[in-house]
Amino acid sequence: MSQALITIRRAIPGDAEQIAAVHDAAWREAYRGLIPGRELERLIARRGPDWWRRAVLQGSRLLVLSLHGAVGGYVSYGRNRAPSLPFGGEIFELYLAPEYQGMGFGARLFRAGRRDLAENGLQTMLVWTLSDNQRAVNFYRHLGGEPIRKASEYFGAEKLGRLALGFGALGN
Repeated sequence: MSQALITIRRAIPGDAEQIAAVHDAAWREAYRGLIPGRELERLIARRGPDWWRRAVLQGSRLLVLSLHGAVGGYVSYGRNRAPSLPFGGEIFELYLAPEYQGMGFGARLFRAGRRDLAENGLQTMLVWTLSDNQRAVNFYRHLGGEPIRKASEYFGAEKLGRLALGFGALGN
């Protein structure tokens, strides 16, 4: 009988290649058919291994899901970037490689990022998702997120809806 070694830990520069691979696969899985194809490929191409290596070296808050030493997902987070919204923290991105989706790993990454935000004084937080990404909307609602703001963003010439979901202080 074998046991899986699954950990959530801070990203290190040596994870950059694997984080980029997760990003590529997860974005294609999540956004194919939502974001126009050429624009989606352009967005994916911007985030290669060098981009992720710089993010780690610059101190970005970035946790990875490690399965037997291989990166299967990541969560990036920090201070809320929308000062007009009364939330301290924000989860910027949370993605899993498609083969690890639906197993509870996303919720584990979410809770780890949220806990780190709270431990650093950011008790409330929000997350943005595309409104038409029903899987993501359902995921964050299941974790307690409440819709708080609608907005839109252009992807090439196409305007897509965005939804912010807010989370109160842990324990409330």
